[in-house]
Amino acid sequence: MSAKKFNISIGQRITGGFLILIVVFTLNAGLSIYTVSQSGSIIQQSWRVINPSRDALSKMKLLVTNAKMYGTNWVFLPSNTEDKEALKRLHETDYPRLKNQLDSLKKEWRDTTQVVRLDSIFSVFEAVLLSEKRIMDKMVTFENYEDPEVKFEASNAIDSEVLPKSAWAIRKTDELLTEKIKEAQGASASLIASFNTLRLITISLGLAVILVGIAAALLITRSITKPIGYIKNIIQQLGKGELPQDSQNHFNGDEMGEMAEAVEKLVVGLRSTSQFAEGIGQGSYQAEFTPLSENDVLGNALIEMRNNLQKVAEDDKKRNWATEGMAIFGEILRKHNADITRLSDEIISNLVRYTKANQGGLFIVNDENEQEPYLYLAACYAWDKKKYLEQKVYLGDGLTGQAWQEKETTYLTEVPDQYIYITSGLGEANPRSILIVPLKVNEQVYGVVEIASFNEFSPHEQEFVARIAESIASTISTVKINQRTQGLLDESTQMTEQMRAQEEEMRQNMEELQATQEEMQRSQRDTQDREAVFYRIQCILETDAQFRITLATPALLARLKNSASDLLGASVETLFADAGQFEPVKRAVSQETSWSGTVHLKDKHNEPVWFQLSVFPPEGTSDDAAKLLFLLNDLSELQLKPVG
Repeated sequence: MSAKKFNISIGQRITGGFLILIVVFTLNAGLSIYTVSQSGSIIQQSWRVINPSRDALSKMKLLVTNAKMYGTNWVFLPSNTEDKEALKRLHETDYPRLKNQLDSLKKEWRDTTQVVRLDSIFSVFEAVLLSEKRIMDKMVTFENYEDPEVKFEASNAIDSEVLPKSAWAIRKTDELLTEKIKEAQGASASLIASFNTLRLITISLGLAVILVGIAAALLITRSITKPIGYIKNIIQQLGKGELPQDSQNHFNGDEMGEMAEAVEKLVVGLRSTSQFAEGIGQGSYQAEFTPLSENDVLGNALIEMRNNLQKVAEDDKKRNWATEGMAIFGEILRKHNADITRLSDEIISNLVRYTKANQGGLFIVNDENEQEPYLYLAACYAWDKKKYLEQKVYLGDGLTGQAWQEKETTYLTEVPDQYIYITSGLGEANPRSILIVPLKVNEQVYGVVEIASFNEFSPHEQEFVARIAESIASTISTVKINQRTQGLLDESTQMTEQMRAQEEEMRQNMEELQATQEEMQRSQRDTQDREAVFYRIQCILETDAQFRITLATPALLARLKNSASDLLGASVETLFADAGQFEPVKRAVSQETSWSGTVHLKDKHNEPVWFQLSVFPPEGTSDDAAKLLFLLNDLSELQLKPVG
């Protein structure tokens, strides 16, 4: 019997080769799944319990350290309000939230002794928090910090309770954290061993695949295997998250070659996409990127993400700039609120520099003549130099007067010719933009600020100037009220001294009495009219040497919602909401010196009313006939709060 040649078609050969590969891959997959399952269990334990426990214990250690620091600062740094707020948050939210997290995690801990030690740490730290809570309750006001007994008790609590217990809690937490770190390292070692096993299995099975591939290569034409091999390598690397190197392979123009070229194009596109994403991650929002096509989902999403991140970064920069500026000008307004000239110079010079403008002026309303008020140039600044100019602007005159009249901000980018010139060593030039903002509070304008620049002011810069304008207006209002009050007081004192001099002159010049009587009476009537107006509009108290009220002006009675019969004869001390605020007043009177400060009075219904109080001792009178003058300036409408 003759033997027949056994022929195997290419399809059969491919099928046979694939069957062998399927067996090998199935074995590889089974072993891989088993190994990955074990690794997944280790990873899940680390991800769900060990790593969160380690991170939470690190936070616990930091939280105990912060509690110790903030508690100490509460006692020894009374003006550090930021640390005080941080300590309150730590007590109210941070610690309870962290404790709840650790309570949930410790249920999964395999070492029960660690749970007991963690509970001990909680117990000791809560004792620290209790000691700090007592300190926080006792040391609230400035008077508490001045009380030696309270200060001693707080310092003793810090030294004997907070510091030693915090140190113990930190040490024990650190020990527990070290154990958790070792657990994490052990889990990592187990994971590495598991993956080494998987790698060994993969290498072994890979060798088997290579042998099968060599055999299959003898059966499959080169024109098919080369593109498939290239595509396979590319896909395998992409599956691992790797980007293959550029290839110089050339393929036929058939379907397999087209597939290989398409894969190569995909690799090039992914490399470009990854470089663009890396640039975004490093903060390079100006990087250029061209999507693979109009329908490139990933590329278009990255471009949109780049644009959104760039916008967020710009918004954060603007917000930080405005916040820092508000702090700078808040400090300027606080430091120079007694001298309006110095205040004006500091405001306009810092505003021009901070907004990177080139020139600016600060106008303040002069309303001494109520029939014809005008703006006068209080300060001018240009090119880092103070300018000394005199200028008056009446209501409605020019752009500045219109802004005053309309009480609205004016912003110009088309500056009229010859409106203003910015002068430097290189010559003169018209500014590119002008920003005019009224200094307005409660719909009343106290002045106008005008700044000019070669650049345009962005919307956030305009908003910033408008925000600080209200603060400037409030400060100018306060300064002017204080100056007006002091002026009235000086005028009253001067008139009183004049009357005394006139009376002395009358006693010494009785012969001239008849001739000057008419002039004297007219002067007295003018003085009385001024005093009547002064007493009608100002809040004034007059007491005897024992601080019994002998006079209360109608303005004060109305503000305190009392009648004259309620106050006359009563001790002025009863009007103080805090008796401790009256002590420095009594000391100043006993030392025959004047006193000024912010005090907290109460009206008839015990509602708080804040006043700026000035007390003036009697001069040239006996103790029994002494009269004390209490001049009060109502601060409630100015929305100011006292320090301390």
